[in-house]
Amino acid sequence: MAALTADRSTPQRTGDIESHPVNGATTIFAGALVCLDATGFLVPGSTATTLVARGRAEENVVNAGVDGDEVCRVRQGRFRWNNSAAADAITRAEIGDPAYIVDDQTVAKTNGGATRSVAGTIRDVDAQGVWVETL
Repeated sequence: MAALTADRSTPQRTGDIESHPVNGATTIFAGALVCLDATGFLVPGSTATTLVARGRAEENVVNAGVDGDEVCRVRQGRFRWNNSAAADAITRAEIGDPAYIVDDQTVAKTNGGATRSVAGTIRDVDAQGVWVETL
């Protein structure tokens, strides 16, 4: 396509909820940190390097079938996840840095020796956990 030479009415999707087909033989719990895997299907957050964080699952979905048999609604935004422990615990000093996915409810300050995907940007840390904004 060529570059614009006049105004364009560009379609947009409004809101911060999207729907994604769920990976086969996968259960996603409402409130889980969810990601797209390397094939583009939704999976719970886990320690892996090929995940793209999408946000928080808005519903419980059990896909007992094959890839894409079920769809899950996902909300993007800022969510409080559990903080990792020991040397991987996130502190206020890391605000603005990336948080890394440990599992579907926990984030860490490091990539675990190049074994974890990015969850998003650390926006705050409090006694209950880490506020992360989905990329």
